[in-house]
Amino acid sequence: MAEFVKVAEIDEVPEGAGIMAQYGQTSVALFRVAGSFYAIDNTCPHAGGPLADGFLNGAEVTCPWHMWSFDVRSGACTFDPGLRVASYQVKVEGADILLAPAEAHGGERSGGQCSSDPRCASRSSTS
Repeated sequence: MAEFVKVAEIDEVPEGAGIMAQYGQTSVALFRVAGSFYAIDNTCPHAGGPLADGFLNGAEVTCPWHMWSFDVRSGACTFDPGLRVASYQVKVEGADILLAPAEAHGGERSGGQCSSDPRCASRSSTS
């Protein structure tokens, strides 16, 4: 059974926004969407952008660097189902937000995607 670790308090995460939190040695992006909390790896696999600083629209966060987007509930990339960031189990106890590792997803890839992705070609000039 996974051990849950406190990473933040509920009043630190505004509704419809994300913050960066530390889970051990890992930087995670912690989001509050419609009163529920979700956590994914904070590092975009494209170029290392901080997902916690991204643009949140519903349950989709868009990396502020090159516009790659991920579902905060699962870590799945919204335009490439074979790409995802790690997601975490979230539990609230009182005012504390606790995380534990999620089940392995498989199919995770990282980096080196930009040259073959048309989204980068159209957006990298804005970064």
